[in-house]
Amino acid sequence: MTAPLDIQALARQIQDARGVAHKRDIDAVVARLGLGGRHAAVPVGDDCAAIPDSDGHLLLAIEGFLDSFVAADPYFAGYCGIMVNLSDVAAMGGRPLAVVDALWSRDAGAADPILAGLADAAALYGVPVVGGHTNTRADAGNLAVAVLGRAGPRLLTSFDAAPGDDLVAAIDLRGRFRDPHPYWDASTGAPGERLRGDLSLLPGLAEDGLACAAKDISMAGVVGTVLMLLECSNIGGVIDLDAIPRPDHVPLARWLTAFPSFGYLLSVRPDRTPAVLARFAERGIAAAGIGRLDRSRVARVRASMGDEAVVWDFAANPLIGCGRACSGAAS
Repeated sequence: MTAPLDIQALARQIQDARGVAHKRDIDAVVARLGLGGRHAAVPVGDDCAAIPDSDGHLLLAIEGFLDSFVAADPYFAGYCGIMVNLSDVAAMGGRPLAVVDALWSRDAGAADPILAGLADAAALYGVPVVGGHTNTRADAGNLAVAVLGRAGPRLLTSFDAAPGDDLVAAIDLRGRFRDPHPYWDASTGAPGERLRGDLSLLPGLAEDGLACAAKDISMAGVVGTVLMLLECSNIGGVIDLDAIPRPDHVPLARWLTAFPSFGYLLSVRPDRTPAVLARFAERGIAAAGIGRLDRSRVARVRASMGDEAVVWDFAANPLIGCGRACSGAAS
């Protein structure tokens, strides 16, 4: 017999997760750089910077990688340099144009698997690496990758989720954990045509007006990423844990800290939710409504028996410091 879920303990686990702790670092950076309240087409704090350009937007994002991850799995670190940046562009309803990287390694031999991962992912996703910075005489290995993309006039942002919207999660479950890391890898080994088509779902939803708010699931996990979306939009909501798309063999506690290679949260008007779910289903991606958004500015999780627990009260304690009244830093 399965033990009953301790919803309060699970809420504390989410609050104390390493990925959420890393996101809390953003608040201090926001204050130190004086980014709050700065005018922008989209407030700083989203998955990419959005820069108005002609009849659309240029999108600019960057990802840095922990040196421990680069050392433990250099090929996948290089691969993720492409993959996670393209996910950021897609999360804002855009398509990627080009990538640059900055790489430090002890020698050329140590750099080679990182470069191999970058090259393989760039080929699969059809995005060129057009330049960057390389140092193969450093004391330790480090990697950062930046992407330039483009979106039309309709963006998906973290600042436009609205009370009454459905909270939709879409996750590619056709993968496996990259043990011992929390990375759910549904990308390596998949056909490039499929990967490119899956990413194009998000800009399609933006262009067709089916959604206006989204965020890609990050190292903070599903619920941790919901927290950032709610804070940016100055709203609250309840998350139905049993509704989150999840592989049958993966325990809920582990899945809530997973970082999927393809995973998105969307705020969708209820009358448009069936059409959104259908688009993901057409491509074999698991998608479901996992909650409802409200005006409470409190994030709660709900168990199958109806028990609820508060994960975050934004009125009492900011997470990343990036709300509509206080624009913040990159996610």
